[in-house]
Amino acid sequence: MSSTEQTPVGAPERTPRPARLAAAAAVAGVEALGLVAGGVYMLVRALTGTSGDLTGAVTGAVTLVALGLIPLAAARGLWLCRSWSRGPAVVTQILALPVAWQMLQANSAMIPAGAVLGVLAVTGLVLLVSPATTEALGIRRPGQDTP
Repeated sequence: MSSTEQTPVGAPERTPRPARLAAAAAVAGVEALGLVAGGVYMLVRALTGTSGDLTGAVTGAVTLVALGLIPLAAARGLWLCRSWSRGPAVVTQILALPVAWQMLQANSAMIPAGAVLGVLAVTGLVLLVSPATTEALGIRRPGQDTP
């Protein structure tokens, strides 16, 4: 908004997006891209015949792409400072932790991916519960007075 424009009467004041909120949106976006990329990879493998079970591979691919839409929507909501977006983002981080743990238990190339996912999930949770993020999203703490 330029200095000559004014906020309409009754409209809430827009505060600048805190860096922690932008970072939380980025974390959710990276997780969404990872899920969608994994789904596309599984689908390509299924369609090229390199996976053993076509039905299972296609189902898994579609599931990963669909699950990728949740953190993608949350990332967009966080970027736009929508309070509803914190819930799906927190749930995504919590669900990512056991997945990361299972990946770390594998004796394969999944170990580095599990480490990255674990770091992303913990970082995302810390950013999402940050007071700056909570305030920017307009979420009140228990016992906090209403405006």
